[in-house]
Amino acid sequence: MMKPIFFVALLFSFSFLSAQEVFKAVVKDKANEAPLSNVSVATSAGAKYHAISDTTGAVQINLPTGSYSLQFKYTGYKPFVTTITIPDTSTHTIYMEADENALSDVVVVSSTRNNDHMENTTMKVEVLGQEEMNEESTLKPGNVASILGDVSGIQIQQSSAVTGNANVRIQGLDGKYTQLLKDGMPLYDGYSGGFGILSILPLDLKQIELIKGSASTLYGGGAIGGLINFISKKPTYLPDASFVVNQTTLKETNLNAYYGQRWKRIGFTMFAGQTFQKEADVDKDGLSDVPNTKSTLIHPTLFIYPSSKSSIEIGWSGSFENRIGGDMTAIKNTADTAHPYFDKNKINRNTFTLIAENRFSNKVTATLKSSVSIFNRDETTNTYIFNGGQINNYNELSINARLNKHSLAGGVNLTYSRFTPDAATPAPVGTFSNTTAGAFMQDTWQILPKTKLEGGLRADHHYTYGNFLLPRLAIFQRFNDTWGARAGFGMGYVTPNPLAPQIKDYGIYDILPLNPDVSAERSYGYNVEVNFKKDFGNDKTLFINQAFFLTQINNPIVANEDASGKVSFSNESKSVVTKGSDTYIQLKIPAWEFYIGYTYTNAERKYLAQNQFMPLTPRNRAAATVVYEQEGKWRFGLEGSYTGSQYRDGDSNTPGYLFIAAMIERKFGPKVSLVLNCENLLDERQSRYESLFTGSVKNPDYKPLWAPIDGRVVNMALRIAPFAK
Repeated sequence: MMKPIFFVALLFSFSFLSAQEVFKAVVKDKANEAPLSNVSVATSAGAKYHAISDTTGAVQINLPTGSYSLQFKYTGYKPFVTTITIPDTSTHTIYMEADENALSDVVVVSSTRNNDHMENTTMKVEVLGQEEMNEESTLKPGNVASILGDVSGIQIQQSSAVTGNANVRIQGLDGKYTQLLKDGMPLYDGYSGGFGILSILPLDLKQIELIKGSASTLYGGGAIGGLINFISKKPTYLPDASFVVNQTTLKETNLNAYYGQRWKRIGFTMFAGQTFQKEADVDKDGLSDVPNTKSTLIHPTLFIYPSSKSSIEIGWSGSFENRIGGDMTAIKNTADTAHPYFDKNKINRNTFTLIAENRFSNKVTATLKSSVSIFNRDETTNTYIFNGGQINNYNELSINARLNKHSLAGGVNLTYSRFTPDAATPAPVGTFSNTTAGAFMQDTWQILPKTKLEGGLRADHHYTYGNFLLPRLAIFQRFNDTWGARAGFGMGYVTPNPLAPQIKDYGIYDILPLNPDVSAERSYGYNVEVNFKKDFGNDKTLFINQAFFLTQINNPIVANEDASGKVSFSNESKSVVTKGSDTYIQLKIPAWEFYIGYTYTNAERKYLAQNQFMPLTPRNRAAATVVYEQEGKWRFGLEGSYTGSQYRDGDSNTPGYLFIAAMIERKFGPKVSLVLNCENLLDERQSRYESLFTGSVKNPDYKPLWAPIDGRVVNMALRIAPFAK
């Protein structure tokens, strides 16, 4: 009796399978017909049948014979519903329309080289978008250092109290392990990196993309700790203009203006910014805590559109700055022999860029990028005069292709830099250059509807230090609409550079030339993370990201300062290891936004017998933000961060401190807003715990900086956007 039942069941299952048909579709953006990947397609009746589109927008779903209502859903786009009848042998084209009210949730990132949406990348990418840039242009319009310091896992390390110079550290690693890019091209290197982060203004940017962890396979050896890519604004058919006037209680005045517009075959953007900063002695010790600064930034870009599939960008950025710090009397009169101490810098930076792009089809795009940066710095102190310059050149040809289930990126590049002291002021470090030729390839494979596997490989040849092979492997798994996970591994390297950013600024005449036996550093980076995203409807969302990281740097190059103050560099036999975790929680409900972040970092110098901690690296750092907005009228924000204890060389440690900021914005329609902001409400600064220097005011020896030194600052800014709607 069992055999007939078995055969009946078997025949029934075959008849069921044979009754199923394949529904095929290609999902595209309605505005530009670009394919949309990771679109969720499901039957409305309990979503019993569902699928996800691949990198070409193609999707297939098996359905039994009958009529169905199919729903297409994608973050930032209006849901699309259509009725179909199976069997259906045609391939449908589905056009989805962007939802203007949700576009802020859809962020396309270029730093991963495949122009994917942020939530679908195999690498952990954080994006500070146009809204954040607009906000920062009124809170801290002078540079982007403040907004970067608010990001979990990123530390802005001020290396000089006299000049105000600072560098960016990611996941506890020194600034030389962070790669800074502008529109995908390296910004600064070595000597030209001085004051680099201070010359980038938020009003000139569309967004900032941050990758934490190894990205050397994509952009070369320096991106060991991570990279920061500053994306410039592009013109739109509607005119776009912004004007910001800002004044602070620390005697800083900012005047910034931006305008951009596109026509059919041509367009342009223009940014101009001016900063006037008076010197300030916050702790009243006779020495400036904020230098006297006058800076001008001009950035025009011409856009040419030969056809609907091609574009050419030609840009120039000029940054011109004079700053002087030191004895408050000497700043006003450097000839006063009773007050001799000062450090005066004149900085000129000219950068020329070319970006040409041609889209051969919806699947293949070629891009040519080239930049030349000419940097010159005149430094005059009470003890020496120095003039030096550096030229940086970067060239890249790349191709992106979207094939069935594969997104490919590959290319070749050439990087060159040369530092040259002026003949009248020869420095011990001498003239030196770096030249690297490289080739890279990356394949992002949609191996399953919810699984992406990404592999990359870079081969670099450095003309001094030889060959480097940098593999990378990453995976992204989406379990459902709520849960996802990433994991990755990558290698990197850094070649010796005596002028690379350090925790402390050294005088140019104290830096000795490199020994010929100093070799490149090599790194191994790992990361794992889990994402949770829940949409509760009615504009209520919760996002949680929990990440873990580990980076090991072999043959680390270490600066050694002798008793006379001379600095030399050598490799250590044991590694530097940094590991930890990064927690990010964001909650959005109507009119409210909440953010909590916590980073634990354990950075150790294994080459030391004891006290292996990385100096001035807090193990615990937390931040929280709450924002309330009354649409079109008021906006209130409160921000707090805690920086835990930091060790210093010599086994002493610093106290933890709390940093709180608050802001109020009054909007007069979409075109005008007035902002009142207070940074460092509690007036936390290093000088409240200890003197910033030892010795006399005439010849101070500054301690490394571990906390703010400029104290409480209140600013008021007026922003006018005449074409805003």
